[in-house]
Amino acid sequence: MLSVIKKLFGGIDLTWPKLIISACLAGIFTAVMALIPAVHYTSFNTITVTFEVWILFGIIIIMNSKSNLDSALKCFVFFLVSQPLAYLVQVPFTALGWGLFGYYKFWFIWTLLCFPMGFVGYYMKKGKWWGYLILFPMIAITAHSYTGYLSYFLFYMPYYLLICIFCVSAMILYPLVIFEDKKIRTAGAVIGAVIAIAVTGYGLMHPPVYSTEIMSDDEEHHFDNTYKVSLEDDRYGNVEIIYMDSIEAYMVHADFKKAGKTSLTLESPDGDKKIYDIDIKFDTYEITPRQ
Repeated sequence: MLSVIKKLFGGIDLTWPKLIISACLAGIFTAVMALIPAVHYTSFNTITVTFEVWILFGIIIIMNSKSNLDSALKCFVFFLVSQPLAYLVQVPFTALGWGLFGYYKFWFIWTLLCFPMGFVGYYMKKGKWWGYLILFPMIAITAHSYTGYLSYFLFYMPYYLLICIFCVSAMILYPLVIFEDKKIRTAGAVIGAVIAIAVTGYGLMHPPVYSTEIMSDDEEHHFDNTYKVSLEDDRYGNVEIIYMDSIEAYMVHADFKKAGKTSLTLESPDGDKKIYDIDIKFDTYEITPRQ
């Protein structure tokens, strides 16, 4: 299995036509993942916002290039084609239209940086110990992505599992498939494993909690501290009624621990109940009165 993966990192005849076609496919795939609502809040959508998969593409290009200049040019052209194409495909399908390209500035800066990164990255093929120092920033960025997506996974479980597995595997496998020296490969894999374990441990000890106020005392939702509030399923978190001095009103405060759909019940001292359906996301929610 490892030998098959290693062929991807140095056993491909990466011609310019192959590179351009791959760049087009990557850009189109990214656009499709951004446009399909069903894959939002899943591992498949992560390619539209973070670097870890693009780092894989970059390393594959570097390892199959023939020189520093070849590596630099191919990395630059790959991202110069794929990134704007990802936005171009989305233009007819979004309300922003051409305004969507306002988000391209960030990726264009990184596209420019691909030239020097591709040039320097080629030195990993020399197989020296300092080659791992060139690789390490890419592992660190992948670890940073894993930190965020582990929180998403714990909140949206089982969604984001694939991208978490990808990040952990990449941190450990990159040294194994890039370097031939046994000491560098072993040390690199151990460093990647230690980082993955540390991030996982921290994430499990500090699970994500989305704290927010979801309802205030007004003409539509009247309540005070004599009312009771609860979630139908307490696995989604906790709710309580609090008084906020800043607005001089009672509010329902929520600490959500899990995404999904449940219901919230507001009960008066007389036993009258109002039920609200609530759809919880990582940093937002929708609440509607049940008819």
